[in-house]
Amino acid sequence: MRAALGQHLCRGRWRCRVSEAAPRPRCVGPGSAAAPRCWSCGGPVPSAGGLPRFCPACRALQPPGPRPDLFRLMACDRSFRLDEQQLRRRFRSLQRALHPDRFGQRPPKEQYYSEQHSSLINKAYQTLLNPLSRGLYLLELNGIQLAQETDCDADPEFLMEIMEINEKLAEPNNEGTLEETETLIKDDLQEAKKLLAKMKYFANLEDKLKNKKIPS
Repeated sequence: MRAALGQHLCRGRWRCRVSEAAPRPRCVGPGSAAAPRCWSCGGPVPSAGGLPRFCPACRALQPPGPRPDLFRLMACDRSFRLDEQQLRRRFRSLQRALHPDRFGQRPPKEQYYSEQHSSLINKAYQTLLNPLSRGLYLLELNGIQLAQETDCDADPEFLMEIMEINEKLAEPNNEGTLEETETLIKDDLQEAKKLLAKMKYFANLEDKLKNKKIPS
């Protein structure tokens, strides 16, 4: 099954779509862009680089920023390898500080922002804790999106092996079969991790190649 999965993902590598580079923002004169203001007291709120912010004047919780970096939010290096214990400690610390239960006596808007932060923290934790979703998120940060495929597009051999595993799992409990299937899946997940990492480098090479082709 590992070979079939490898072939399937490797072919998928060339179906990866590299997002177009965002246009550079135009320069603006001093004072033309409004500084962030607190929704509660109207005072200036310093940027926190996507991290949760409290107004320095009235201590009101501010709304989450758009598209925050989940690695930065969880105080992790932007890398496939991370310290899971550190991730858990950061998760618990943020949840204690921003959980909606702590904002029960605050204005409704601030309660709503607390719920948004709490949901975002849960999403960040689950995304980075799971190796596959962590790898896919790393690809997304590098401008790579895996093409959405249907069963018709997938490798028939790969689909057949998946079907056979599902049939085994549907059978009455058999300890030997379960252990064999678990070992097989773990091995394939390790192979998938390696392929995801390789796909990131191939996409970077593709970007450089495109830049070389653009006339100066």
